[in-house]
Amino acid sequence: MKCDVSVIIPNYNGEKFIANCLDSMMVQSFYEFGQLEIIVVDDCSTDASVEMIKTYKNVTLLENPVNSGFDRSVNQGILASHGKYCLLLNNDVVVDPDFVRYLYLHIDDDPAIFSVSSKMVRYYERDKLDDTGDFYNILGWGYKRGDGQTVDSYHKVTPIFSACAGAGIYRRSVFSEIGLFDEVFFAYMEDVDIGYRGLINGYKNRYEPKAICYHIGSATTAEGQKYSPFKVQISARNNVYVAYKNMPLVQLLLNSPFLVLGFFFKYILFIKRGFGKDYAAGIKAGLKNYKKVKKVPFQVRNLKNYFFIEAQLILNAFRMLENKRMK
Repeated sequence: MKCDVSVIIPNYNGEKFIANCLDSMMVQSFYEFGQLEIIVVDDCSTDASVEMIKTYKNVTLLENPVNSGFDRSVNQGILASHGKYCLLLNNDVVVDPDFVRYLYLHIDDDPAIFSVSSKMVRYYERDKLDDTGDFYNILGWGYKRGDGQTVDSYHKVTPIFSACAGAGIYRRSVFSEIGLFDEVFFAYMEDVDIGYRGLINGYKNRYEPKAICYHIGSATTAEGQKYSPFKVQISARNNVYVAYKNMPLVQLLLNSPFLVLGFFFKYILFIKRGFGKDYAAGIKAGLKNYKKVKKVPFQVRNLKNYFFIEAQLILNAFRMLENKRMK
């Protein structure tokens, strides 16, 4: 089956959101000049969302026998798809009619581009941004660029550290080179990890401001709230995984004082927010189970890419401060 773009939507108890998401996909301008397939991977939903999905004739539904998490669901969708590009979309996202077209035109313009992130706007606060690409810094912090800033900012095409897998497009051929999403992560930070791997291998991750969508945020795992015990704990664990997995030993030792400092500051912040124990449990789990993560093997041919990434890790710490100042 020839296909230009495969849209893959993981779903878990998305009864309140999935219809709006799928309806917005049905009216894409991309249908006028390209082949598009839509695959929903349901992760053992207990609500009525599966029956709702079955009413869409142009949507392929895959049903997991057991709840396996975001990463495995996404990988199942990728493996079952046929598109040159894989567009990942959360079930609580509604997209503009030109959303797919702009992402496709951007990634198709340069074979060195691995992923393109969209302009994600808060669903209930349309004057504020949710995400314009994800960043990761030397403190071991992953963060959403533009979160909470005015919707008319970040209007230029720019390089980013990684695309947000909640509404981003990926080049299928690169998956065969660097691997799929790491299922050890289960959920959260897996998009930073795969973007990191793309950078290690010399690929680019970009931001496309014309591809606009509206995101509720953490609708499945945190019931729409910014923080939850589950989200805080698993994100903390996965921050440890990202550093260990992607940094060669020398780089990891070099950055370890900054990582320890970053994790300590994050712990203090989460104590103030009432999630200190959850964050500490996540860091402990990451340090205890880090060997479950398959480390990216160092290759001399990628040495210049590691120097580039190190510079980005340092620069992104300052970008994070600027990001907070602009809110």
